[in-house]
Formats: sequence, C-alpha cells, structure tokens
Amino acid sequence: MLKQHLQFKLSQKLSPQQIQLMKLIQLPTQAFEQRLKQELEENPALESGKAESDTMDDPYEDSYDDSADNETISAEDINIDDYLSDDEVPDYRTQTSNYSPDDDEKSIPYAAGISFNQYLINQLNTVYLDDEEWAIAEFLVGSVDESGYIRRPIADIMDDLAFTQNIYVEKEKIESVLKVVQELDPPGVGARSLDECLIIQLKRKEQKPAVELAITILEKSFDQFTKKHYSKLIQKHHISEDELKEAITEIERLNPKPGGSYSGNTRMIEHIVPDFSIKIVDGELELSLNGRNAPELHVSKEYSNMLQGYKNAKEKSKSQKDTVLFIKQKLDAAKWFIDAIKQRQQTLFVTMSAIMNYQKEYFMTGDERKLRPMILKDIADEIDMDVSTVSRVANSKYVDTPYGTKLIKDYFSEAMKNEQGEDVSTKEIKKILETVIKDEQKRKPLTDDKLAKILKERGYPIARRTVAKYREQLGIPVARLRKEI
Repeated sequence: MLKQHLQFKLSQKLSPQQIQLMKLIQLPTQAFEQRLKQELEENPALESGKAESDTMDDPYEDSYDDSADNETISAEDINIDDYLSDDEVPDYRTQTSNYSPDDDEKSIPYAAGISFNQYLINQLNTVYLDDEEWAIAEFLVGSVDESGYIRRPIADIMDDLAFTQNIYVEKEKIESVLKVVQELDPPGVGARSLDECLIIQLKRKEQKPAVELAITILEKSFDQFTKKHYSKLIQKHHISEDELKEAITEIERLNPKPGGSYSGNTRMIEHIVPDFSIKIVDGELELSLNGRNAPELHVSKEYSNMLQGYKNAKEKSKSQKDTVLFIKQKLDAAKWFIDAIKQRQQTLFVTMSAIMNYQKEYFMTGDERKLRPMILKDIADEIDMDVSTVSRVANSKYVDTPYGTKLIKDYFSEAMKNEQGEDVSTKEIKKILETVIKDEQKRKPLTDDKLAKILKERGYPIARRTVAKYREQLGIPVARLRKEI
C-alpha cells in the first residue's frame, strides 16, 4: 500500500560566490597574491593599479546578485548604460587606511637549490665506481629519506635491485657500496639507524679520548645511553663521571637528522609574511593589515569602450551580441571579485581587531601567562560572524607582534578552573609547567606526579595524566630522559 505525505525540510545552501569568498578569507597573504594574479590573468576585464578616472561616482553600488547565474540573459536584456557610467572603481573602494610599510613588496622569497638526492648524486660523480657499483650506489641514494636515513633493510634493497634494475648481487656487495655512500656529505647520511648515524659522524672527527669513548658507548651501550643509566655506564666502562660528561658532550654536538641540515632539500622553505602587525603606540595597541591584502583594482576601460561601440552600432550582428554577453560575464566577475576583496579585508581586520582587544593584556606585556581562555565562539559572538569564518582567519594567518611573529590560532586555548574557581587559560598552566621543569634539578628531574603536586600547591588542581598531556604537547620528555649528570 502506497502512502503519500508532505515533508518540509529547511536547508541552507551557499552560493558559488559565498564559497569563493570563504576561500579568499582563508588564504594567507602570499597565497592571496597568487590567487589575485590568477584572477587578473583569467579575467581581462579586471585590471590592477590605479584607475585613470578620478571620479568618486560608483557605478557598482548595488551588491552582486547571486541569482543572475541561474537566469538566461540575452543581449537585449542588458542595460549597457549600467556598465558605461564611469566604469572605473574609485580608489576608496579598494583601499584601507591600515597599510603597512611593505605594501609595495611583491616578491615572495623562496629557498633555491637542487634536491637533496641530486646533491648526493653530484658527489657520487667524484667517486670511482664500476658500472655495477654505480647502479647500486645510485639506487641507495634514491632510498635516502629527507632526514638522511636509509630505512629499508638491505635484503629488501637486494630484491628491488634484482626486480627493477636486473642487478643480482649479494648483501655483502650492497653493504660495501653503502659504506661509500656513507662517506658523502653531510656526515651521517645513509645511516640505517640513529646509533649508526652518530657513530659515522664521530669517526669523522679528530680522534681524542672523549670522541673514542663516545664511539664505544654508542657501539656497546646505546640502549643504556638512551635511557640515561649513567651509573651503569660509569661502572661498565670503568670511567669517571667527568669522562662520561665529556663523551656525552661530544654526542650532543652531533646532528641526528643530517638530511635536515641541507638547505637545498626538496621541500622549499617559504618565508613567513605576517598578515597583520600589532604595535604599541603611545601606550595603545595599533593593528594594521599587511598592505599586500589591499590591492588597487579596477574594471578595464577597454571593455567599457567595447560596450560603447556595441551601443552606437546601428546594426547588431549575432557575433556582436555574443560578444556583449561575454563582456557582461567578465564585467560581473570583475565587479564581484573587487567587492569580495573588500569584504575579505573587512573580515580579516574586524576578526583580528576582536582577538587583539580580547587579549589586550597579553599584547601589552608579552607575558603568556596573561593570555585569557579564548575559543573561536568567543570571537564569533563578539563580531557576530560564523565560527567557521573566525577559524579560517585564525588557522592560516600570522601576526607580527613586539614579541615575535605568531600563528593566530596559537592564542586560542580552553579554560580550566583554579582553586578560586576562576577561569584560567591552559596556555598559562603550560607556561608555568615549562618554567617549573626548566628550574628543576637536572640530576633528579621531577616526575609527572611531583609536577602535578607543585601545580596544585600553586592553585592549579590538575591530574597527573593532564600534566603528562601538557608536557608532551610542549615537547618535553619524561623525567628519566631529562636527567643530566
């Protein structure tokens, strides 16, 4: 039996323009510049730089109508005069009063250089190897990861050489060529484990007693060394505490990730360009938006001339009508993009201004303990915007402050109650935890239980597991690994 009933469903759909605006808001300064460049290349009706016209009349006062995309428009439906009246968007529509001094700096600095693997191959060219050895060495270099290690077992490499290179050799041959690879720079490259990496580096150093002892410790007592069982090391190797200290100092000077030290790594190093700047001027906070986010844009004069020509034509051919439709589409896209950039500027500035005022005490002092608990909803409610919009600003933007350049999302944190029942930022607790660990006696580091007890004594009743979580988030190892002699 069939049943028929009505069902009402309320749904909200974002228009393509709204989606594009959200994407524009999310872009940091450098990516925004690339997006702007792309739009200028794809839309000939949009031009950068100051417009020729100095008129203050704005032909695009009305907002962009999203519904236009869903309508079929003929050339006769277009009011050409709407597009011909001073089509240049005046400067005041696309400029803000918060330019930073770098508004003309358009270059994006990147680290240049060849790939890490190519750097190793270039060194192999200076080593004498027969054809088979060269093929093995090249394959080994190709197996080096970005940290400088070869993680795959020799047996697997032997199989791969046979299947992919048609090279059938024994393990001993591969290990022999591997030693050649491990002689390349940077020292330690081609190692299969951390201890091998450190030993390779030590063997390249001047062989003095402390270096020789360091090699012995890594070769024979690596597990005890990593667990910092210093008393066992002293007893096993019949050495004094001072001798052990000197050997450990030599090890600590080594690079556990030799590949990471190569500046020409395949990962391009992008310099951060702050999206905002906060300064203290006459005892007050001053916020500015990076000038790169406020480009000068206007609609092409040439396109309006084309429309004028169509309007004046006595006879209008089909090709001319098609051209008018194309021009109308490009002009609408240019108008929308200019308006979207204005909305982006306003959204960025309003959001960051709210964050700055919310955390005013911190920005005035630089003391992270002054950071108030702050979640995305706090700012969203303050500026009457959606939480997702605030998230797009916070997750991808940097702000230059008197205390360094910081990712905005780092200023957000959850709240916890202290013994007085007041809300305190988890960042404040982490800062105190970091300070306590820094001041501890390194011969006898504080366990998580003791840290929890100290925090409780200071008015922060936190469980041991929470202390462990915060410690790990700070990148601080457990007490046993913080021990020093």
